Amino acid sequence: MNKTILALSAAALTLTGTTAIAQHRGAHNPDTDGNGSVTLTEMQAASAERFARMDANGDGVINAADRQARGAQMFARADANGDGELTAAEMQAAREARKADRPERGERSERRAKRGGDRTERMAQRFAQADTDNSGGLSQAELAAMHEARGKRGNRGGKRGGMFLSADANGDQAISRAEFDAAVQARFAKLDSDGNGAISAEEREAHKAERRAERQAKRGERRGQ
Repeated sequence: MNKTILALSAAALTLTGTTAIAQHRGAHNPDTDGNGSVTLTEMQAASAERFARMDANGDGVINAADRQARGAQMFARADANGDGELTAAEMQAAREARKADRPERGERSERRAKRGGDRTERMAQRFAQADTDNSGGLSQAELAAMHEARGKRGNRGGKRGGMFLSADANGDQAISRAEFDAAVQARFAKLDSDGNGAISAEEREAHKAERRAERQAKRGERRGQ
């Protein structure tokens, strides 16, 4: 599947709309009444808006065509001088803009930096490897090739994972509105640990802690291989 995604370590600009289904944070907070908890109705309303944004061509399905369209739009926004390539400076500027829009992403990046030390040299090496024509910038084709290579190293074969796979119930590499809504309901049920019909701040924090523990365990497994 031809997906244009920029994944350059901590300075990456994500060029896809399917990586965070129903994970509403920051400016996309679904807690519309501000009472500190999120009901299923609030989550569904926010999810409907997200689906509409992700369904770029409005055909009621999120698939490769939508991802490519959204990727092209995000690439164009990051390509400040409009030359069809992203320089390291443009990528960094895009990353900073994303951090400003969603502060929690900046916090995660800072935590990763503390764990991994200075990644500047590593990022520069990855940029140079991806810049196959030595132009000083990465084209959409170079970014797609880099993503595919990184996906294969991660034993994912370049396919989407996580929430995408869980939402894609019939395995056709596309998400219908019905599949999307089912995934939202399943996620709500998982987060609503006490089953009272609302996700509290404490439940959200508990889920975040669980996810962090899972990621740390996976990193430990990879290091042990």
